Amino acid sequence: MKYIIKLVFSIAIYCNFTTIQAQYTDVINSNRPGESQSAFSVGTKVLQFELGSSLVKEKRNIYPNYNISGYGIDFAVHYGIWKETLELNIQGAYQNDIQSFNSNTVVDIKRANFKNFNIGAKYLVYDPNKNKENKPNFYSYHANRGFKWTNLIPAVSLAGGVNFDTKDNPYTAATVEGLSYRGVLITQNNFNGGWVFVTNFMLDRIGSDQTDFNYILTLTHSFNPKWVVFGETQGIKSDYYADNLFRFGAGYLLTNNLQLDTAISLNTKDTPSVVNINFGASYRIDRHDTSN
Repeated sequence: MKYIIKLVFSIAIYCNFTTIQAQYTDVINSNRPGESQSAFSVGTKVLQFELGSSLVKEKRNIYPNYNISGYGIDFAVHYGIWKETLELNIQGAYQNDIQSFNSNTVVDIKRANFKNFNIGAKYLVYDPNKNKENKPNFYSYHANRGFKWTNLIPAVSLAGGVNFDTKDNPYTAATVEGLSYRGVLITQNNFNGGWVFVTNFMLDRIGSDQTDFNYILTLTHSFNPKWVVFGETQGIKSDYYADNLFRFGAGYLLTNNLQLDTAISLNTKDTPSVVNINFGASYRIDRHDTSN
């Protein structure tokens, strides 16, 4: 009886791992609620929408001192095309706020524009599990859930795109206008027990007067098929703006094609201090083509 129980558990684990490591999954595989991109595409002929709204609060206590209060909307559209490894996408973030300067007299400046708007693509360069048989150990339940050195080898993707910034955008340097470019290196490790580690290293607005370097490190954990939690750190460095942000949140799978999520973002400095609360959803239209 003990052997039969272990066998059933092992087969279940094997099937679960096979689903997780595939390009296409039976349930929606959203980038939300974090800011990082996963290494894998949504799958051919899958159209996926991701939308979030946030409350924005920023405060700067040293000169020039100001408060920012408003809201933001971030969005992404993904479509898998040609091969399982290729995805086209549109990503952006819009913000509407009031910047209040606290001097001898209070000055309120209303601002509204896209913080970023990008059209691009992502391609999976290397999948460590492609053509690999991940055979379970039918004699040991613990062996199947234990650490494996091969899990340290990540999947690797390259992403790129074109940014568009309008003139006099309050969220960019004054001279930034028109087209610029983005390049991203993405890695992803899927560990046993529902743990996933994703890294993004990005050069943004290449070719403009404001070239930003971003890195994002995201760790997610799924407790069960419905709930996932995450922690994330993001570093931003440019001549215009620099910051280190931390995010924490959770996602809930309402149906196979619909996920709801929430997250909080904050930092540890006061130039300015940042607190954002985000609520969002991801939905896909699944017409996956298994012939690719």
